[in-house]
Amino acid sequence: MISNHRKFNAYLDEMEIITILLPNDYYEGTSAFFLIEKENKNDPLPLTILKKIPLQETIKYICQVNEQITLGEQYWIIDAHGGRTDLQIGAVIRTKAFDQAFFYDGSLGVCYREEQSEFKLWAPTATEVKLFVNHEGALQPQFLQMERGEKGLWFLIVPENLEKARYSYHVCVNMEWKEAVDPYATAVSINGEYGIIVDLAKTNRIKPPLPSFEQPTDAIIYETHIRDLTIHPNSGTLSKGTYLGAAELHTVGANGALTGLSYIKELGITHIEFLPFHDFEGVDESEATKKYNWGYNPLHFNAPDGSFSTDPRSPYKRIHELKTMIHAVHTEGLRVLMDVVYNHVYIRESSSFEKIVPGYFFRHDEYGMPANGTGVGNDFASERLMGRKFIIDSIMFWLKEYQVDGFRFDLMGILDIETMNMIREKVDEIDPSILLIGEGWDLNTPIPLNEKASIRNQALLPRIGQFNDWFRDTVKGSTFNLYDKGYALGNVHYYEAAKEVLAGSIGIEKSDNGLFHSPIQSVNYVESHDNHTLWDKLVICMQTEEEEIKQKQHRLATAMVLLAQGIPFLHSGQEFFRTKKGIGNSYRSPDSINQLDWDKKDHYQANVNYIRGLIAIRKSHKAFRLSKQELIRRHMHFLPCEKPIIGYRLKDVAKYGEWDEILVFFNPAQSEGLIQLPAGTWFVLADDETAAIISKEEIKYTLMLPPISIYIAARR
Repeated sequence: MISNHRKFNAYLDEMEIITILLPNDYYEGTSAFFLIEKENKNDPLPLTILKKIPLQETIKYICQVNEQITLGEQYWIIDAHGGRTDLQIGAVIRTKAFDQAFFYDGSLGVCYREEQSEFKLWAPTATEVKLFVNHEGALQPQFLQMERGEKGLWFLIVPENLEKARYSYHVCVNMEWKEAVDPYATAVSINGEYGIIVDLAKTNRIKPPLPSFEQPTDAIIYETHIRDLTIHPNSGTLSKGTYLGAAELHTVGANGALTGLSYIKELGITHIEFLPFHDFEGVDESEATKKYNWGYNPLHFNAPDGSFSTDPRSPYKRIHELKTMIHAVHTEGLRVLMDVVYNHVYIRESSSFEKIVPGYFFRHDEYGMPANGTGVGNDFASERLMGRKFIIDSIMFWLKEYQVDGFRFDLMGILDIETMNMIREKVDEIDPSILLIGEGWDLNTPIPLNEKASIRNQALLPRIGQFNDWFRDTVKGSTFNLYDKGYALGNVHYYEAAKEVLAGSIGIEKSDNGLFHSPIQSVNYVESHDNHTLWDKLVICMQTEEEEIKQKQHRLATAMVLLAQGIPFLHSGQEFFRTKKGIGNSYRSPDSINQLDWDKKDHYQANVNYIRGLIAIRKSHKAFRLSKQELIRRHMHFLPCEKPIIGYRLKDVAKYGEWDEILVFFNPAQSEGLIQLPAGTWFVLADDETAAIISKEEIKYTLMLPPISIYIAARR
């Protein structure tokens, strides 16, 4: 029998290439290596040494094997001196040949039925897999041997009712056993320690009919965190900080005004984007109120997180309660966007992916080190066939099982173009109105530039929205330089850029200046959960200005988000000058920093009313929501205004709404500005004090724009 003791190391790095590393003092090298399949086989196969490379502490031999290696079988390497080692799975798993040989296109995870449960796990490099099952109330758990099938699939049918049983997989790779939770688990125990077998049919909800949604530019997105939304003492919510709290309707604050979900509906929002609610690390679910986390530490991608549940120890509770929240949003006529984090995992080494198929699901650089474009120590390899399959399977699971209406992809630039376009294609089969948006930042991850789902490649991602950082930094100033002032803060240097981003960033005055091929790709925003809120930036860079000036600048910036061509995106509380008390990265700050302050909303009700009015104006006329760049070029024309005032005219737009022509003006200056109006009588919809779809007055000939103001006028 061959001993397990290693005197050197051997790795399968390609399907026919074995790399052997010998210590420099090991018999001063060797002249021959042999391959043996299993311990008791006596017909060693000689390897062909292709190259010998002296290194600092080892000698590297690159050898060719002239026989097909069967992954999942145990092999040994022996040398001419009687030394031996087990053949470990090396870089072969990151080759295209491996991907093609072991791509499995069937279902994975657990298929539960009352009389039996079927388990399927993809683990092509494993030599053995055992299923751990622990029945609820059972004295002893079971360890059941799984069978290996084609394409690296391991499967087992257990002919008994396993509902509510805990389960995990014990996988042997490179002679090392590791326990892992099923990557496809749809329910988990507290803090995600085990998968739980559930009957999802018991949690089904019928999706109510929703208002029609014709094109992405019809969306008005409101980003919030489930806990932030209701945790404030005066939120009026009974079940604060939970799925059920976010589902409560008709809640009111201290002065009797609406809060929570009913308030969001009243504001005029179409889509609520919730920060991640798939299972994540960073909060002990048994003491969920003691710590806070945004949720960008993904643990189990297909199971709801327990920290938002009223009973995190009950897998069914968290599922029921999340579905209740989504159903409540739908009953209000709104849609749900799910923030998803497929670009990385919390900790690579302890993730199920790495334990089950070591080295496959994550990118590595040219030196074999894990890539770190995400900044958290790992980049998910979406371009690998089974990595791509997992992401697509997960998206379809949330779409079908939880009936969400779209997805926001965290650090989408880490993912590859083909994966994102395949997601678009798959969701279109269910509902073409599903909204897909993401952060297309160009991050340093080892795939070619032309394969990244980044802003620079937007032409290859025609129906996927991208967060428009050009818009953000033009309107408010650089996010990463708090003292940089944007157009809305009076910086005339951003004047031309401001005109471009208002026109959907398509290059309306010069096509070469465009960022996007279509306005449906431009997600326009000036603040989000990331970085400082707009108010906190104003406090820093406008320190000498009076409070009223800062409020007007804040309103102007938010108005530009809502009146620009593209998809408007609001951070929850932005309409009442949300502050995080100067904290720029509040991902684990306490509730006192992150909560939506409903008292503040009451205090700034006038601004809330103004923003609600602008939303109503946008929704009342499709000219504000043009979906193609040719329509913007045809109907949107900038007026000859004196800097820093920007004015544009939406002409010949009667077929899009009640008005035939619309004028919009922005004045960021702290002085009045005289405007010569086009001939005719114009009805004012918005001025420096109010905004509404019903005109408050008529104007002719000229308009004196107040300092730091927005004006909208229209005529039939």
